[in-house]
Parts: sequence; structure tokens; C-alpha cells
Amino acid sequence: MFRRSLLKGAVAGALAGMFALTTNLVPASAQEVTLKLHQFLPPQATVPAKILKPWAQSIEEKSGGRIKIEHFDAMALGGRPPELIDQARDGVADIIMTVVGYTPGRYPKSEVFELPFMMRGSVATSKAYWELTETTLQNEEFKDLKMLGAWVHGPGLIHSKSPVTKLEDMEGLKVRGPTRVITDMLKELKAIPVGMPLPAIPEALSKGVIDATVIPWEVTPAIKLAELATNHVEFSGDEALYTATIICAMNWDSYNKLPDDLKKIIDEQSGMALTTLAAEEMLAGDAPGRAIAEKNGNSIVTLDAAEVARWKKAAEPVRARWIADMKEKGIDGEALIKQANELIDKYQ
Repeated sequence: MFRRSLLKGAVAGALAGMFALTTNLVPASAQEVTLKLHQFLPPQATVPAKILKPWAQSIEEKSGGRIKIEHFDAMALGGRPPELIDQARDGVADIIMTVVGYTPGRYPKSEVFELPFMMRGSVATSKAYWELTETTLQNEEFKDLKMLGAWVHGPGLIHSKSPVTKLEDMEGLKVRGPTRVITDMLKELKAIPVGMPLPAIPEALSKGVIDATVIPWEVTPAIKLAELATNHVEFSGDEALYTATIICAMNWDSYNKLPDDLKKIIDEQSGMALTTLAAEEMLAGDAPGRAIAEKNGNSIVTLDAAEVARWKKAAEPVRARWIADMKEKGIDGEALIKQANELIDKYQ
């Protein structure tokens, strides 16, 4: 009886050893990883709900569950929106989504797409931005980040407490702007620009810190803007008053630690694929956002071509000043504008 028990124990031990050996020999490509995705918008907003979460799900499915992406919305990992890029660079988060202009002047070439009336179709402009990122910016101003996507939102417009029906109505208005280029534009329109990230808008409007804000229709439901600013100004024509550049980026160490097959999955689901998804979903979100303002009985004014031409002329110094600023940085701003326009034309 004792010998039989001893034999069973020996066999069990041998099997356990074989199992451990087999486990240790599992190829590195079968490892599982969890990536933390950090961004500043509430979870119900278009970008997290209809872009980042579906994109992450596609990666998880393609990897057979070996990649898991945890979502931390509304700055749940701490910090402020302007710190997101550094969080990705330093490894606080593995992946981030943010507005490039929240770090003013740090990524100057990206600003070319934010110039007044530069954008002609947000999907075409987004594809142009990604091509410039992939071919140039990744190895230059974004070299500290693994770029996953780069896009712009739909036509930017003005939402205000008091009516704005002509250029002169902007004079003296305290208007929130998201980036350096856009606040510079607001200054040329005689407004008083107030720079702040999007999550700060509701409180700033409620407390009278600002009288108006510029954002696209798409994100207005997430911050219930139609209840806070009941006047809205749209611009007729193919060009938009402004847009902002947005990126999704990854920490290089987090990416480089992945086995090649998982890197390939992330690459295939990102780049132009993620950029196009993001641009199309953000543009599609404009209609529901506008519908809420209509249902609320808000005033929506669309400026005609003659009035838009006045705004465009008023904003011209912004472009000239930006070109001069680029020259000081050793960048040919005029050539960059030409390149950006050609890329937009390519994808129109």
C-alpha cells in the first residue's frame, strides 16, 4: 500500500514537472498584455464611445484576447488634459488620446491644419494629417511617441450666450479657445480669448468666466452645451472657421515590449484605419448635436458667403504671423501650408 502511494506520488510529481516545463516553453508570442488607455472626455462622448472603445475591441478580438485595453475616461488616472502626452511618453499610461494644441507650441507642424479656414472637409483633412504624420511628423515632432492615429474634428463653430450674427458681435466677448492658433484667431476677431481644455467649458460658462466657446456640434451633448449657450453660429461654404488636431499615441516601451504578431495587430487596426474611423464618427456626430440645440429652441445662424468673407479677411494676420513664427523655428511655413493643401486635395 505504501509502495503504491509512493509510486502515485512519483508519477504526479513527474507530471507536474513536465507541465511546468511545458508552460515555460510556451513561445513569447502567446503572452497576454493589458494596456491602459487614458483620455479626457466623459465615456458617453463620441470619441470614447464610438471610436476608442470599438477600436480597442477590434484589437482585443484580433489578438484572440491576448491584448486587453482598459479604458480610463475623464482623466481617471489623474492629471490634467495638457499632461496626457507626457503621460504617454513617460509610461503613466500606455495609450492616450488628446488634442495636440493642449500643449501650445510643442508640435508646431501639426498647427498647419488648425489655421483659420484651412480645413476643407474633416475626413479629407484627417487623412491628410495622418499621411503627414506617418511620412514626416512621426520621426520629427512625435518621435517620443508611437503614433496610432491623427485626425481633426468637424467644422468648428461658435456657441454663445448672446446672439452673434456678424463679425462685430464678437468684439469684447470672452471666448474659450482650445489651442494657440485658435486663440490667436479669436484675438483677430476682436474677441477676448480664454484658453482652456474642453472639460472646463461648462463651469466656465456657468460662472461667467467665458461668454462663448468654439467647439464642433459633435461634442456638445457630452457637456450639455445647448443648455448653457443658446446661440450658435455656423459658416457657409466648403471651408471651416477652424478645426483642432487630435492624436491617439502609445508609449514606445509599451509597444516595443509586445511580440511581433501583437505589434502587427495594433498597426493594422491603427494608422489610416483608426484615423478614418475617428474622422467619420466625429463628423457623423455633428447632426445629433445640432438636433439637440434645435429641439431646445436655440438660435442657429448660418453666415452667408459675404459675411464669411469678412471673417476670413479679419483672420488673415493669423496665417502671416504663424508663417513668421515657423521661420523662427527653422520651419518653412509657406511650404508646409502648400503641402497640407495638396494632401487635403488628394483625399477630397
